[in-house]
Amino acid sequence: MERPSRQRQQERETEKESDEETLSCPECDSTEIVTDADQELVCEDCGLVLDERNIDRGPEWRAFNHSERQSKSRVGAPITETMHDKGLTTTIDWKDKDAYGRSLSSEKRSQMHRLRKWQERIRTKDAGERNLQFALSEIDRMASALGVPRSVREVASVIYRRALNEDLIRGRSIEGVSTAALYAACRQEGIPRSLDEVADVSRVPQKEIGRTYRYISQELGLELKPVDPKQFVPRFASSLELSEEVQSKATEIIDVSAEQGLLSGKSPTGFAAAAIYAASLLCNEKKTQREVADVAQVTEVTIRNRYQEQIEAMGFR
Repeated sequence: MERPSRQRQQERETEKESDEETLSCPECDSTEIVTDADQELVCEDCGLVLDERNIDRGPEWRAFNHSERQSKSRVGAPITETMHDKGLTTTIDWKDKDAYGRSLSSEKRSQMHRLRKWQERIRTKDAGERNLQFALSEIDRMASALGVPRSVREVASVIYRRALNEDLIRGRSIEGVSTAALYAACRQEGIPRSLDEVADVSRVPQKEIGRTYRYISQELGLELKPVDPKQFVPRFASSLELSEEVQSKATEIIDVSAEQGLLSGKSPTGFAAAAIYAASLLCNEKKTQREVADVAQVTEVTIRNRYQEQIEAMGFR
């Protein structure tokens, strides 16, 4: 008797699934029924809500301001790769106050000072963790100086951790590997930062950064595409206070010249700077080669050479 009952149950489930699949909208007879982010069955054509199955995934308490939310919250900051312990250790607050907000006595303050000092010391158990802490702090410092978003710092930290696990740090400076990881993260996330700009905020020479970057990307198998000069156009044009017309013209110049193979083997920053210079002349918003070169951190000779090639490619000569 078990087998028929189980068979009937399976038949009911299949019928139920078929009914859900053939569900149609009573308003417009459409069968395009989807489940939105609020777990509601909604007609995709007319927007009619057919079924409400709201599940409140938020906390069970209410808060009306930031301090109230902080006091009721039972979770800490999310896990992050930018800290050597991923942000999972505890910290002793620098405010010498107890749980009720009252100031501590001098004896307790001295005790808290000693505990705080030892807490800082035991966060890193060996030399490897201390080196990782230093490298991640360097990445954070350089990322702040470059003004790159938080996602780039996370990616750079992951790349450095991978290099550390693959034992690629041996024989190389921590600053050089961390800088190369940051440059690789900028390339991977599509953030336009040149090697010169990264070298300016680093404590190692540009040649060492480039050599370490090539070694890390090859060993870790980072499939990074060549830098697109068009990524630099908005930032350079904004620094030079040029209009949108100049930006679109510079992008057009880069597209046309790249189609003719002029971009191969050329510096993307110099190529973008020359395109902006040419576009500023064509749009009657002239900027000198010196001004453009200072913003792009290239030489005037580079701009002149790329400018001549791009003008010929556009057919103005």
